[in-house]
Amino acid sequence: MDDPTKSSCLGIIAGAGTMPLAVAEAARAAGRSVHVIAIEGAAEETVETYPHTWVNFGEIGLMLKALKKQNCGELVIIGGVRRPKLNDLRIDVGALANLPAILSALVGGDNSVLSGIVEFFESKGFHVVGAEEIAPGLIAGAGPLGKRRPSKQDLADIALAADLIKAMGRFDVGQAVVVSRGHVLAVEAAEGTDALLGRCKSVKRWTPKRGDGRSGVLVKCAKPGQERRVDLPAIGPETVRRSHEARLNGIAVAAGDQANMRLADGHGHFPGARDRVAREEWRGTTAVIAPPSRGRRRRRTTPIRSLRRSPLCGRRSARRRRRRLCR
Repeated sequence: MDDPTKSSCLGIIAGAGTMPLAVAEAARAAGRSVHVIAIEGAAEETVETYPHTWVNFGEIGLMLKALKKQNCGELVIIGGVRRPKLNDLRIDVGALANLPAILSALVGGDNSVLSGIVEFFESKGFHVVGAEEIAPGLIAGAGPLGKRRPSKQDLADIALAADLIKAMGRFDVGQAVVVSRGHVLAVEAAEGTDALLGRCKSVKRWTPKRGDGRSGVLVKCAKPGQERRVDLPAIGPETVRRSHEARLNGIAVAAGDQANMRLADGHGHFPGARDRVAREEWRGTTAVIAPPSRGRRRRRTTPIRSLRRSPLCGRRSARRRRRRLCR
């Protein structure tokens, strides 16, 4: 017997990024109708190509009314949304009516908050599904994605970062880490992946002096116990751009996570692969590795003749002659 929610309108609560649009495209290609709830200040204007309703973060009543009016049985919550400031909220009657449930959902770390949001919408009769169920083409599979391959050092950095994400999972810390030659350069906190890469760009201590100056890998994986329906790790075009600007060797995501690599080639990042990472949860990792430099830089060497004529070399020779005379 067919599931009635599969044939009903798909509701999409859209935050920032290109993923909400990709989910809407996949749903329409499958013959389903969609209605987008676009969050003001987060969602992109391109979502207006689909039936949509713009809402403020505090307009919970308007949000629920629009979803029920369109007979939405399934709901996808996707895209980045920052916790709003109180001054920016426009609280409606629906939000006031559900205030105790909303306040309890917003307590705790990111994973706790997202789990509370899922429980809230499911208590209103919606079936919350993951984006991968609607758009399986967004999910990174195991194995090579292109010509580039991680080096041995890249693989070691990926393994270290994956172990670190796993260890930090019980503290509900961010899902992204940057490791360069065995050194942890940055760990994602509340500021998000883009700000993490911005910090890495300013870190010069571990940047090698030779070659094209690239080193390090951004690793983004789901934390153990993470609510994957609404917080599946995603790599989009902006992450690729910022990783390139931070002069990282590449990006690695666990197989089964979202990877929107449409603009990767245009920014000099070629997909590579990683089949074995440190532990069983991280096997099947897909990596995006930056290309090697187009030309090797010639080393600046000082001619031997100039060394012989330098004052320092002359002083050293004088010291050697004195030692011989003393003997």
